[in-house]
Formats: sequence, C-alpha cells, structure tokens
Amino acid sequence: MKYKVAEDAKPQIYLLLIATVITIALWFIPYADYLVYPIRLFVTFVHEGSHVLAALLTGGSVESMSVSPDTSGLVTFRYTNAFSQLITSSAGYLGTTAFGVLLLVSIRRAYSARIVLTASAVFVGLMTLLFGLFAPLWNVFSANVSFGSLAFTVFSGTLLTVGLLAIARYASARAAQFSLSFLAVQCVLNALSDLKTVFYASSPFSSPMQTDALNMANATGVPSLFWVLVWIGISVLMISIGLRVYAVNQKGKQYDLPFED
Repeated sequence: MKYKVAEDAKPQIYLLLIATVITIALWFIPYADYLVYPIRLFVTFVHEGSHVLAALLTGGSVESMSVSPDTSGLVTFRYTNAFSQLITSSAGYLGTTAFGVLLLVSIRRAYSARIVLTASAVFVGLMTLLFGLFAPLWNVFSANVSFGSLAFTVFSGTLLTVGLLAIARYASARAAQFSLSFLAVQCVLNALSDLKTVFYASSPFSSPMQTDALNMANATGVPSLFWVLVWIGISVLMISIGLRVYAVNQKGKQYDLPFED
C-alpha cells in the first residue's frame, strides 16, 4: 500500500532528516560523544524513568533511580508479582523507543514544539526530584545509593530540566522544532543502538553482563537473547507506526503550521 506524504508535513520531514543526518554523522566524528553528552543523559533519564513508571503502574514501588556519568543508569524497585517484574524490566528500552515515537507524533500533531519540550522538562524534573532525590533519601538504608551517584543524578537532571525549559521559552519556533526533532531522533536511534549492544552481550559467546535482558532471563528461565529479539521487534513496529503517522495525510483535520509562533 502506498502512502502520500502530507504537504504540511514536508517542512517537518526536512528538519527530521537534517537531525538524522547530523546524528549519524556524529557517530563517525572523533570525540563527538562530548557534543551529544547532554542528549545521551536525557535518553538515560527517559530509559530509567520508563522503569519507574512501569513499576508504579504495575503495583510495585521504587526505592531509587540513579544516573551515572558514563550515561548508565539504575532503578532499584520492589515488585509484588511476576507480571510487575517482567513489565518493569522490559520498560527501559521499549519506553525509550515509545518516547521517541511520541515525540515524532507530537511534532506532526502538536500546535507548538514548546509545549512538548516543556512536558519533557517536567518529566525529567519529576523523575529527578521524586526518585533521584527523595526516594533514595527516604530509603537510605535499603536503596544503597552513594552520595556521588545521588549528587550527579540531581545535578544532571536539574541541568537538563532547566535547559529544556530554556529552549522552550527562549528559542525561536524553528529552533524549538529542530531541537524536538533532534531529541526524537536521538531517543529512537539510541534505543536501537543500546538494543544492539544488549543483543551482543546476550550472545552465548559473550561473557555474562548485568542487563535488563539478563534480569528477564533470571525471572523466566527464557534465554536473554529471546527477550532482546522481542524488544527489537516491538521497537521496529513502534517506529514504523510512528513514521507512518508522522508522514501521511491526516484527512478531515487541520493543524497549525509547524513554524508559526
């Protein structure tokens, strides 16, 4: 089945393509990781925040959430049943992909990128305050979070929140739209890149590594490689649906042009 790209989506697609090209180009530039370091931290907050939300929505509780300078993260949670454990362990990579897809859809449908950037800032801010600071202090004897880890989580989360709010408030409409496109691309591509890393780590020929897939394997007895393949399949499906919603005509609906303030 053929789909026609909507005329009003073409300016947005150009920005998305530019953001994608820049993201891929940065992969091949030495030390470019430093340039996108804040974005990588943002993706980590989304990943760990997805674990937090999944735990809470399935009846579990969260003792702490931490983000490390190497952009890894950790959520300590308690679950009440096997379903909560499985959903929470799966939520990191799938949640990051879903977040990126939601950003894509919001670019297509939202009246202003400023609203979405502000919502993203609020998400990071709440995760930082409630689960990066208050939760580990409340569970200080069981959460096992070091002061350095807590300090970096709060510091980086605060900077990301302020940065996103500043872009939403002070950037031009075109700059805000590009920033949102860049965040969407980073979330999607980083989620796929991380899944590739976990795929190799889950290979029978690799040394065991503590990953979400290994947690799933320990909980179910099903090899971690199976879970990685399931996550990859679901992620690709979500991205495919998101791109279709992003590009095709929306009959019977009229939205503001993307660059109108």
